[in-house]
Amino acid sequence: MPIQYINRKEQVYYLYQGITKTGKPKYFFSMKDEGNILEAIPDGYEIYENPNAQVFLRKVQPQIITDEEKMIVESGMNKFSRLQDYQVDIKQEIITIYTPNQNVNLLSELLSYSSGDKSKEAETILKRSISYSPMLQFVLIDEPKRIFITQRYCFLGRIDDWIQIGEPSNLNNLVKNYVKHLGQESFFELH
Repeated sequence: MPIQYINRKEQVYYLYQGITKTGKPKYFFSMKDEGNILEAIPDGYEIYENPNAQVFLRKVQPQIITDEEKMIVESGMNKFSRLQDYQVDIKQEIITIYTPNQNVNLLSELLSYSSGDKSKEAETILKRSISYSPMLQFVLIDEPKRIFITQRYCFLGRIDDWIQIGEPSNLNNLVKNYVKHLGQESFFELH
């Protein structure tokens, strides 16, 4: 049976194998369901879906961030942040929180004026059309002691990059101190 993956936007992708110019295998996902579709994930690879629902096959990543640390961020977002819609992504030693590029609350409010089936259909379309940008990162800098630094994305034209905010600490403290600023004007005052 062909490898099929359904992303969070409910789009169906199939895994293909191609060949690079040097003759090595390359792997990619496509929405087309014809051609050289693979029936198994190659050894040493895993499916990865980024916060904007793009699907990739990548080499298996070592788990540096623990499941407990991911839960600290998730529960901290639920407890301290006003945002209802966000994505958490983990790559190696970095936990990144992505926030919507659109005002989801305003769009949801507009949709609430629709009635019945059209309202549910509009809500589904809204969920599929949201795009996300990385806004806040927790970077593990001392693996044995589990010490992190916090970075926020800076949008000043001369910078447009990650800047460190605050002092290094454990993840619980950093989540409590910083996720409350996501989606707020105070976020841009963090230095």
